[in-house]
Amino acid sequence: MSDPALNRATDTVRVPPTAPSAARRRRSDIEGLRAVAALLIAVYHIWFGTVSGGVDVFLVLTGFLITGSLVRALERDGRIAFGAFWAKIVTRLFPAGAVVLGAVLVGAYLLLPRSRWTGIIDDVQASALYHGNWHLALGSVDYMAENAAASPVQHFWSLGVQGQFYLLWPPLLAVAGLAAAALGARVRTGAIAVLSAVFAASFGYSLWITAHEPVWAYFDTGARLWELALGGLLALVLPHLRLPGRVRGAAGWTGLTALVLCGVVVGDRLPYPGFASLWPTLAAVLVIVAGAGAGTTVGRLSATRLLGWGPLPWLGGHAYPLFLWHWPILVFHLEVTGSERPTLGGGFLVLGLSFAAALTTSWVVDGGLARLTRTRTAPSWSLAAGVLFVVPVLLGGLVWGHAIQRDQRTRLELATDPTAYPGAGVHLSPVLAEDLPDLPVYPDTTTVARDTIDQTRACNALMDDTELVRCEAGDPGAGFTIVLVGSSHARHWYQALDTLADRHGWRLVVMTKNACQFSAADHTYRGEAFEECDAWNDQVMAELRELRPDAVFTTGTRTRVGFDRPEHVPDGYVERWRELDELGIDVVAVRDTPRFGFNVPECVDRNGPAECVERQDYSMARTSPANALEDVPDNTTFVDMTEYLCSDGVCPGVIGNQLAYYDSNHMSFAFSHSMATVLEPDLLDALPEAPEADASLVESAAVLYEESTGP
Repeated sequence: MSDPALNRATDTVRVPPTAPSAARRRRSDIEGLRAVAALLIAVYHIWFGTVSGGVDVFLVLTGFLITGSLVRALERDGRIAFGAFWAKIVTRLFPAGAVVLGAVLVGAYLLLPRSRWTGIIDDVQASALYHGNWHLALGSVDYMAENAAASPVQHFWSLGVQGQFYLLWPPLLAVAGLAAAALGARVRTGAIAVLSAVFAASFGYSLWITAHEPVWAYFDTGARLWELALGGLLALVLPHLRLPGRVRGAAGWTGLTALVLCGVVVGDRLPYPGFASLWPTLAAVLVIVAGAGAGTTVGRLSATRLLGWGPLPWLGGHAYPLFLWHWPILVFHLEVTGSERPTLGGGFLVLGLSFAAALTTSWVVDGGLARLTRTRTAPSWSLAAGVLFVVPVLLGGLVWGHAIQRDQRTRLELATDPTAYPGAGVHLSPVLAEDLPDLPVYPDTTTVARDTIDQTRACNALMDDTELVRCEAGDPGAGFTIVLVGSSHARHWYQALDTLADRHGWRLVVMTKNACQFSAADHTYRGEAFEECDAWNDQVMAELRELRPDAVFTTGTRTRVGFDRPEHVPDGYVERWRELDELGIDVVAVRDTPRFGFNVPECVDRNGPAECVERQDYSMARTSPANALEDVPDNTTFVDMTEYLCSDGVCPGVIGNQLAYYDSNHMSFAFSHSMATVLEPDLLDALPEAPEADASLVESAAVLYEESTGP
């Protein structure tokens, strides 16, 4: 339906019909450019795993085509038919997208480990509702989720950006038309002014957010909107642009060459989007300009003629389903083959399957939908037909998610028996260890990472944060305070310390930050200065000087992946402990935990608990390197829990029926809780002035295990 007020306002800015311009005629070279963009995306994803610039080309083309269409409608009819426009978009995008999303749900169930199911369901639902880019942005800013495998619908982020663009652009241009009418200007002039403002604001924001939060910026609609505005501006000015044939020819080849080389030149070397995204967007602009007004004067050896060559425009007509299919097929191929990157032959197999799936989708889905709506021209029919494809995907995800939750409840009920799921406590009773029942692991692999991270999310600073985040647990009025400080490898001791604080009536204060060691040295992360960590350390020390706790619990060593990267005591640790000694604060420095060369929950899903073990010397020294330190201050006591994590040089991923790690190196919330029992004796020995409960956890566990196993 159209707005009567808009109709009246825009009636005054009608323009006389004009001859079809270069922007209006069907341009086979644009279809060819779409094909090249899709091929570059697939090739660079499959064989190189890097940015190709193809998505940026799609954004520019979307802005170019949609803006031109909407502005011509305003100039011709004095209005924009919002319902018809959105119905057409839904009909064009939803069916193919929904088919791929449905196939991803089926493929994930058949091929991917259980630990990834919940995340994929969430990803699919976000993608189906076209906010996948924000969903990915929110999930990518936490370093704790860095090792998560790529989602098979990760590429749907760009469709989220485009979907939001389709909602925004018609009313934005309608407002531009109203403003132009009020000022006595042409519609096209008003549109150029508005889009110029959008371009400037979005590009400036893109530069800023890319410099400060590049991962977030990659998915941020605001940081990408300028690319669509650029295409829109090009559509508005191109009919008035007259360039000599030689200039157009040079522009075409320059743009096409730059686009093909974008993945080589830019790749993952530069922060993206930011300035780096100018490369593919301007390349696309040059190609579009080269074909404008070409008519029959296209050079025989021009890039425009090449892009308009038969197979490329045909492929451009299938570029959308090809883009949709290539990524999930690649993800499933890597899962089945167990490789990180396809071989040459494997890559061609992925590409061939993607082509086949794309052509089938175009033939079955688009053709069937066209036949269904051919005799029903009302926008509501097209809208309903498009939405009809999405509903089964959403319902399928909900039903599958409900089944997973039902299984989780069953595991939770089983886990209420501490003799069936003793975790680290299994080491306290040889009889219990020998008679341990064969049960599904707990926590459930599908949500263990999320559940663990969520328990301390409010107490933890993210990597980019410079402000200290602090929270408390235990008895707030207790006479004894212990502070948990450090990186994520300190953070995963929270459940153990929380259990002990509750048992013995202590006050627990938590101050942790991702990837940031509690150290007096200057910090680095991946070879670059980690100034946020330095600032956080300064704030922690200021807080400790004011708080004056009885003790600090932190890591005393740092394990690293790889046999040639030994466990060590990082620079600045001992100096930091000396600073605490001067404040009269005791330090309990716990030895770091082992790291695995694989994701433990995924391994359990694929191979079973017995196969998910790692050699201790893969990440840990034979004995704690803290033992060899000299000049350790008197306030520092070392605690080593390795005997409960590894035995005979092997570290299992499942201990006492509990999933010990939620990824490759962080303890799960349940297993950390179970570690309280075995940590308790060493911690009480290290803190002789700490109050103790009448009965310790060890004593209570011993009685429980003895009763359960009998005489």
